[in-house]
Amino acid sequence: MKYLSKLCLPLLILGVCITAPMEVSGQNSGKSYELLPAPDVWYNDVDGVRVGFRLKGQVPGSFEDGPHRLDLGLWLATWFPDTPVSYYVSFTEPIPSISDFGSEGNIQLFSSIRTGYHQHGVAFNKRWQTGFNEQNFKELSISFSAEDRFDSEYLLYPQLWQNEWLYLLGIQFSVQNENKLGRYVADISNSINAFGSEPSFIRSRIQCQQLMDMGKGFALRSRLFSGISSNNTASQYLFSHSFKPAIGWMDNGLTRAKGTIPTAWMEEGIFQVSGGANLRGYLNQDFEALNQGSAPIYTSMGAINLELDYPNPLDKAISKVPVIGSILKLRSYMFFDSGTSLGLTDLEEGRLLSDAGLGFMFSLNIPDYLGKPRGIRIRYDMPLWLSNPGNENHFEFRNVIGIGAVFSL
Repeated sequence: MKYLSKLCLPLLILGVCITAPMEVSGQNSGKSYELLPAPDVWYNDVDGVRVGFRLKGQVPGSFEDGPHRLDLGLWLATWFPDTPVSYYVSFTEPIPSISDFGSEGNIQLFSSIRTGYHQHGVAFNKRWQTGFNEQNFKELSISFSAEDRFDSEYLLYPQLWQNEWLYLLGIQFSVQNENKLGRYVADISNSINAFGSEPSFIRSRIQCQQLMDMGKGFALRSRLFSGISSNNTASQYLFSHSFKPAIGWMDNGLTRAKGTIPTAWMEEGIFQVSGGANLRGYLNQDFEALNQGSAPIYTSMGAINLELDYPNPLDKAISKVPVIGSILKLRSYMFFDSGTSLGLTDLEEGRLLSDAGLGFMFSLNIPDYLGKPRGIRIRYDMPLWLSNPGNENHFEFRNVIGIGAVFSL
């Protein structure tokens, strides 16, 4: 009964999201709505092999850009943990009065229970695009959500999470365009918890990226990051030196639960979930602290990341292959990271940490209908120098496998 009560409200939302497009389908004698199913199999150390399906719903011919858009997944855990059934559902409805080509405004309902984590809410999204270039746009998202970590068994590091209901107002604004130096992207986001019984908090994050093409295969990528939060901020929203805040691990199936990436590999501090300050050379030190039960997270963090691309003969050869060359890339670069917690409280250290080295990134990118990147990005970085190496030498061979890209450009 306890498990059924947890599912009651989310399943009601699920039912509304599914029945709405099905009613649209019945209005015309022709095929006015289509459901596109696909099998799905995944694994983690709690669910075991998780089997199920994903379902896309859309008006035929709209290519995920029309009314009544449905994205749904439903799975069964074959090891039958406490919560064996998991799901995710999102239903998006454009608002015609504020929508135009490439500049849609919409309302989105979303709900999920998976890997021991509740998230349910509603969002208003608005995009502004000038002309036909999908890469030049502005976006605003305002959301209200309720979330709760109700099962810590899925977590490799439970100390990174606060297991209480949060009721969050989220506001995010981003812009991507070109300036005199080249392409740039900037975004600012705020999360405000002021509606539940837990202590209220506010957390803000700002990041700016700039790409400067220097010609002949050389390019300079720069990124500025700043994050700040109040003292009562939930642990999963706090910042670290080297990896994305724990709440961001939920965005990727590889890091959503322990065991999808072997636990021993994660504990060795080799795999980095890209994001935050992204001081990739300090990943091992952060994971050593995590393995000892500490939580190397801070209420504030600031950083700069630089990558200098240089010519890569293998990438040049790949680019000449028809079709494949347009979606498959292999970058080679030198990198430098530097950052520190901002020292706003007595509990935060004020050390400036820096690292430098060489890296490669393999990306398979099939853009979505808005031209945004969609695919796989895997990095292999070698932080050869650290300013604060701890018990190691300043210069030493180190390995970091990055999940996701530091730069979205």
